[in-house]
Amino acid sequence: MPETEEIAPKPPNLRQDLTVLMKVRLNFFVLVTTFFGYLLARKGMAMDWWILVHTLIGTAAAAFGSAAFNQLMEIDLDLLMKRTADRPLPSRRMNPITAFGVGWVLSAMGIIHLAVMVSPWAAYLTAATVAIYVFVYTPMKRMSSLNTLVGAIPGAIPPMIGWVGGGGGVNDPESWFLFGILFFWQLPHFVAINWLCRQEYEDAGYKMWSNGDVSGRKSGMLCAMFSVVLAVFSLLPAIWGFANVLWLIGGPLFGLAIMALSFRFIKDGERKSCRQLFFSTLIYLPVALTVLLIAWKR
Repeated sequence: MPETEEIAPKPPNLRQDLTVLMKVRLNFFVLVTTFFGYLLARKGMAMDWWILVHTLIGTAAAAFGSAAFNQLMEIDLDLLMKRTADRPLPSRRMNPITAFGVGWVLSAMGIIHLAVMVSPWAAYLTAATVAIYVFVYTPMKRMSSLNTLVGAIPGAIPPMIGWVGGGGGVNDPESWFLFGILFFWQLPHFVAINWLCRQEYEDAGYKMWSNGDVSGRKSGMLCAMFSVVLAVFSLLPAIWGFANVLWLIGGPLFGLAIMALSFRFIKDGERKSCRQLFFSTLIYLPVALTVLLIAWKR
């Protein structure tokens, strides 16, 4: 049998490195929630597709820029973790000055674009998102496990950006409901991630709730608690009158499903159970937002 020559994998190119630097795949969720915020604000009204496009462009640019700043500030910690050591900055494939330029230009362009093409409030909310993510959440990861609560704030603002882009007001109860549903959803989602990767986080020096939680009991209890809060919070649209009975039933049930998987994880403490819990949070977001869109009364 003839010998086959092994082909070495090609090193990442600049396009791939920029994709990683800007966390394009992760920030896809940012664009999804912004899009849904816009759709909910416009339900029952004619769609202004150009405003939607400008809203997504500005939000995406700012999200990509803040991701670059985040990695720029965590080069030393990324180098200590196997899953991040090959990123363009810790691997030294990219100059930090280049990453700084990418972060600065994209963040500034995104905020300015929203201010000019969408609305001042869309720009203000985006600027707040970048500031909290880069200057509060990122350094706080080294100092306090409360960083997860703080990090959920910029993650919950994008649907508000979509809401105001669609013509809603920033102080509308619907806007703050969208913030809350994303805020509480992120907590079990990120606790599950933290537990699955806890050894790497501990070795790198991150302060996370799951640090030292070998049994998974603490992390599971946190996920169960946050999912119950998510389920109860989901009742508000029906009480306030901007969602019908479909969401009144479905919204809490989705949160309780995450709670049930949290208790399974508490019981056995297995990685398989934690992965199922994590994937349930991934499924929750598109399913819940779709049902909410159908049930929404604008």
